[in-house]
Amino acid sequence: MPSAFQFQCHLVLIFLAASKGETRYLEVRDAGEDDPFLLLSEDLKRELSAGQIYRRSLRCIDMLSIEGQFTFTADQPQLHCATFFIGEPEELITIHYDFVSIDCQGGDFLKVFDGWILKGEKFPSSLDHPLTTSQRYVDFCESGDIQRSIRSSQNVAMIFFRIQQAGNGFTVTVKKSSNLFPCNVISQTPSGRFTMVIPHQHRNCSFSIIYPVVIKISDLILGHLNGLFLKKPSAGCAGVGDFVELLGGAGLDPSKMFPLADLCHSFHGSAQMKIGCDNTVLRMVSSGKHINRVTFEYHQLDLQETETRKENSIEEFCFPSI
Repeated sequence: MPSAFQFQCHLVLIFLAASKGETRYLEVRDAGEDDPFLLLSEDLKRELSAGQIYRRSLRCIDMLSIEGQFTFTADQPQLHCATFFIGEPEELITIHYDFVSIDCQGGDFLKVFDGWILKGEKFPSSLDHPLTTSQRYVDFCESGDIQRSIRSSQNVAMIFFRIQQAGNGFTVTVKKSSNLFPCNVISQTPSGRFTMVIPHQHRNCSFSIIYPVVIKISDLILGHLNGLFLKKPSAGCAGVGDFVELLGGAGLDPSKMFPLADLCHSFHGSAQMKIGCDNTVLRMVSSGKHINRVTFEYHQLDLQETETRKENSIEEFCFPSI
């Protein structure tokens, strides 16, 4: 049975398919029929590639995975609304205010958050983001025309807003740009393959998958000798400047998740782990002294699949939570 965290995340994402007459534009990619990560169909993508701009109205709770122009108009007081934006792993998101009509003095607000926040938990975590938490919020009522365009630091961003007067609202244009070295990523799908590269930068990067998964690391380059270590109270990679850790938990914030395993040294081959947690994160910690690189693939964990022990597999975790 899904956890409260999974239900909250999935509820937000399936709002994409609930729009008036627009569900014909949506499809599930590489997932079952009940999968909440709904992406645009190839027909609509081809239509947009002809130069047309995608436009539609926003709901109070909504999610967008495509460029276009989007308008929210309140038909009644709306006190707790949010729009979640997500792109491909290698994309950044720019949100531009085209038109805003809200009553800032009367208590309305319109804020962009650099990342996602859900039930007080943030992605990326405060430990892994270049800005402080307060700097990650851009309040239209404070910045106004000074900052009408905001670009995210990763493939996710969101808008919080409160509009109390019917007829008031806003229009935004959403565009995406390339990110040569994606750092913090939330996956749109429960399966895929990704290579994370940190080129001589002192930063931490997380790849988040909001599903129980089987994750297989096929290549890790850290500039060290070979080695793979389970996370233990007296062991791990605490004294190593560059390493990869696997995390599992029931929330969004990697800093609040349970550390499952540390990979401290480079290796070529295959290390596999079954993680039955609601959220799985691969996190790379980089000192900036090396060009660190990790390649991995993942797919949603099928609880019915036969447990096959492999020589280089790591023990399964979190199965009681699903």
